[in-house]
Amino acid sequence: MSESSSSRRALVVGAGIGGLTAALALSRTGWRVTVLERAPELGEVGAGISIWPRAWRILGDLGVADRLADGVRPAIQAGLRRPDGRWLAKVGPGAADRIPVMVHRARLHEALVDALVARDGVEVRTGVKVGGLADLDTLPGEPADLVVAADGIRSTIRHELHQRDDVRYAGYTAYRGVTAEPVPGEASTTGGETWGSGLRFGWAPLVDGRTYWFVSANRPAGEVGGDHHADVTALVGDWHDPIPQLLAATPPSAVIRGDISDLRLPLKRFDHGRVVLLGDAAHATTPNLGQGACAAIEDAAVLAAQLDGHARIADALVAYDRIRRPATQRLVRASRLVGALGQVENGALLKARDAGLAGLGAVAGLLSR
Repeated sequence: MSESSSSRRALVVGAGIGGLTAALALSRTGWRVTVLERAPELGEVGAGISIWPRAWRILGDLGVADRLADGVRPAIQAGLRRPDGRWLAKVGPGAADRIPVMVHRARLHEALVDALVARDGVEVRTGVKVGGLADLDTLPGEPADLVVAADGIRSTIRHELHQRDDVRYAGYTAYRGVTAEPVPGEASTTGGETWGSGLRFGWAPLVDGRTYWFVSANRPAGEVGGDHHADVTALVGDWHDPIPQLLAATPPSAVIRGDISDLRLPLKRFDHGRVVLLGDAAHATTPNLGQGACAAIEDAAVLAAQLDGHARIADALVAYDRIRRPATQRLVRASRLVGALGQVENGALLKARDAGLAGLGAVAGLLSR
């Protein structure tokens, strides 16, 4: 451990999954941590997320995985199909050791909060809006030795540091939902994806037997309003089973929609003096590889380890940047490519895509990533 970590103070801006994991990891190495959240109370919206093995091990080391033991299940993937149900390819048994667990986002967030508030030397302040780094200097208490900017894809701190608009619309929106009750058969035992023309549907079972699902559709940015459940039904309601059954079992109020964006690349660095970018603030990615939350969790573990292993904070942040920036930018690029492939709607390209996936069995690489 660095010589004076127990006397050091960190400010974590943002109480999402990345910010809370960072706060927890830092507190476990002796840091005094204050988490600042702009929302009036802690909470998380969304549906299911996949936690891959490396991130799951980190959550285990932090004492969080045990709190989720009754709230996860393997995100078993059956494979990739066309809308009429014909298989493009199936995931083989060799992918079994690389599958993630499926967690409801709100449940993971709750487990992180529970683990964090149980620790001494940690304070969580809600209703605090941070418009820039200068706002942090006006907070009561001694100055922070470290500022962790985990304030999301539209990070005000990242914008201040880089002075550019880094957010890029991917060209498609996503609808997400969770069934109100279990849907018998395939929907509650395996998951999968179906790729159409400019449309994708995917689903995965949750531990209680309900099923999380998503639809991605090519749309102009910024569309709002409307009946999301009706939109989804019009888009994919006539696709193969169990898709109609999943939609029928989902209350309209349980369907949410949000445009999909990532960050333009490359950011030149994640470290800026005593400030470091983490999670979506550093490398927001499209959800096509199901690793956005995992990347934030891994950021937090690497950051805490580097700070614990270096006497100087600046050296630790440089090391963190050297480790995490190349890895996460590869993830952003790879996820962007998968999304572009999945959202193809040009007729000739669509046929070439489907033929290539079927011929090469590429689904094993795409869905067991």
